[in-house]
Amino acid sequence: MSPEHNSTRHDRDSVARIALALLDEVGLPDLSMRRIAARLDVQPSALYWHFASKQELLADLSDRITATIDGSGTDVLTTARTIRDALFAHRDGAELVLSTYALRLGSSRAQTALAAALRDSGADDPDDRAAALLQFVLGHATLVQQRMHADSHGALPDDGPHDVTAGLDRVFDLGVTALSGIQRSPVQPR
Repeated sequence: MSPEHNSTRHDRDSVARIALALLDEVGLPDLSMRRIAARLDVQPSALYWHFASKQELLADLSDRITATIDGSGTDVLTTARTIRDALFAHRDGAELVLSTYALRLGSSRAQTALAAALRDSGADDPDDRAAALLQFVLGHATLVQQRMHADSHGALPDDGPHDVTAGLDRVFDLGVTALSGIQRSPVQPR
């Protein structure tokens, strides 16, 4: 009697797509190679044919999350908002991209887009400002996602009905404007 054989072949792309779907379902803390393998109906060791480590897989997911970011032809604030929106498109997206950025894994698409927008706007030191701006965007998006997650589990103080993200768009816009070093009219609320 031979063991059951999984005839479905998986490639790097299918493993990453399943991992991204699982990220949205279970969040980053519960995204394990074992869980991804179970979803694919393979042994965890089979995943290492496609990714040398979990960190490499997470870097690929980070690149997928930021794949829609394009800083060409947009101003700095619009580019920063586009990055933030890409992070918000996936559960724990900000934390995942932040962790791969901290370890210098994956692409630098977001920082490159910010640097291009800063250059186009005439900012001094666009590369350094882009690094500072990206760190602000990642930190801000992580804070917002954590507040939303805590609120969804009832972990925030109950001081009546409220929007846990109220006012954060204005704070975000003010931070981006301040760090960009570009003089502009006061930020309008969104």
